[in-house]
This record gives sequence, structure tokens and C-alpha cells, in this order.
Amino acid sequence: MLSIAEGLLIFIAVGESILGVLGNGFIGLVNCIDCVKNKKFSVIDLILIGLATSRIFLIWIIITDGFIKILSPYMYSSGNLNEYISYSWIIINHLSIWFVSSLSIFYFLKIANFSHHIFLWLKHRINRVLPLLMGFMLISWLFIFPQIVKIMNKYEINNGNTTRHRNISKSEYIAYHILFNLGVIFLFTLCLISCLLLIISLWRHNRNMQSSARGVGDPSTEAHVRAMKVLISFIILLILHFIGIAIEIACFSVPENKSLFIFGMVTAIIYPCGHSFLLILGNSKLKQAFLKVLRPFNS
Repeated sequence: MLSIAEGLLIFIAVGESILGVLGNGFIGLVNCIDCVKNKKFSVIDLILIGLATSRIFLIWIIITDGFIKILSPYMYSSGNLNEYISYSWIIINHLSIWFVSSLSIFYFLKIANFSHHIFLWLKHRINRVLPLLMGFMLISWLFIFPQIVKIMNKYEINNGNTTRHRNISKSEYIAYHILFNLGVIFLFTLCLISCLLLIISLWRHNRNMQSSARGVGDPSTEAHVRAMKVLISFIILLILHFIGIAIEIACFSVPENKSLFIFGMVTAIIYPCGHSFLLILGNSKLKQAFLKVLRPFNS
């Protein structure tokens, strides 16, 4: 029987999931309609569609895994359901981070102003840079995924009422989860670098504007600020996401603490849910479409 606090946390998690699916579904739908109208798929449209789709699946995986562990933990005691969900989470989570990393690189190459020849070379080949990044991710998966399969086969989690047995140590278990997320760490580092370079670009741009006595309220400055808001919010929410995942993993050591596990699930869902609405507010096309949807409710 769930306590009042556990029931409230589950209600919040379900609410987050519904909002996340609606927000990401809206992003994907608007960009799909725009591509059909224009009869072409731009790089940014493909990134946003892929990001929204991967996040919808990520939300469903997190919420499904959470509810199974809370309400029907015996379902993991037989069969390969736990392995399937774990593999699905690893793949979808990496894919989601890849899309948002591609988005950060796209913003950086489109908005930043640097005179370095490498930057200019990348800027003029933006449509090739992103597929190249995808290639690096696939190559990394060729090395990492077989190891993940070995790790998943190495340890077994036998679910009883409240007892779980493992044939690996706690330090190995943590090390394996770090290995699971090596690709995510690399992509997260790319986002940090892109955000840092955007800040440097904005600082240099503002300094040049002030020296020419033209002020700072220009379109380039506004574009820098909007892009940095999206990137910084992503970094903060992704950190919260992994804190939530870490809490859920830690709960394997304290299986009777359902409240802590549900809190971890609530924290983990904030990223795929909250960042979608920040993207809507930070993108002029999505924001205008969102305001059109809300217009009948304001009249």
C-alpha cells in the first residue's frame, strides 16, 4: 500500500509525463507540418523532430520501468524484461543526448562569430558536420555496446519481496553504469564546450559593439542570449536527470524505500519534459505556433 507522500510523487510523475509527451509531440508535429509545407527537410527540423521523438520514448521508458518496480517488481523476477528495458533506455537516452548535442553545435556554428579558419570551415559545412558527429557516435557504439551486453549478462538481479542478490560488487556496479554512459559524457562535454564558446563569442561581440558605439540591443546579441538560455537550461536539466537516475540506482541498495525511488523518477523526468517547453519558448516558430494553439483559451 502506497503512502500519501508516495501517491503525491506518483501523481507528479504522471503529470510530468503527460506534459512531456504533449510538449515533445507538439515540437515534432509543428516541424513535420513545416517540412511538408516547404517540401524540404532542413537540418534544424530533422534535429528537433528526432529530439522530440526520442524524448517521448525516453519518458515512456522511465515511467514504465518506474511503475513496474513500484507496483509489480515480481515482473522482473522472470524473463528478460529488465534487460529489454535497460537496453532500450541506454539506446534512447544516448540518441536523445546526441540530438540535443547536435542542436547545441548547430546553434554554435550558426550564431557564434569567430574568424578562426577551422571555425569558418565548419560553419560552411554544417550539413556535413552533424552526420560526421553521428558517425562518431556509431563508431563508439561498436566498441561500447558489446561491453554493455557482457556486463548485462554478468550480473543478475533476482527480485523477491524485498531481497535482491547480485554476483558483482557495488564498486563494479557503479563502474559499469559509468561505462554505460561514456557516450553521454562525451556528448555532454560537447554541449559544455559549445556553451562556453557561445559565451566567449557574445563577450567579444558586445565588446566590438560598444567600441563602435552601436549599443548591444542588436539581433546577433539576442540570438546569442536565446541560444545560451537553451543550452544552459539543457545542462542544468540533464544534471538533474542523471541525479534522478543515480537515486533510482542507489535504491537497489535500499529496496524498501519507495519514496526515494519515486522521487528519483520524478527528478529524472524533469529533463525530457521541462526542456521541451524551454525549446518552444526559445524558438520563434514554435513559440508562434504555441501561442496560436493557446489563443482560443484566452478569448
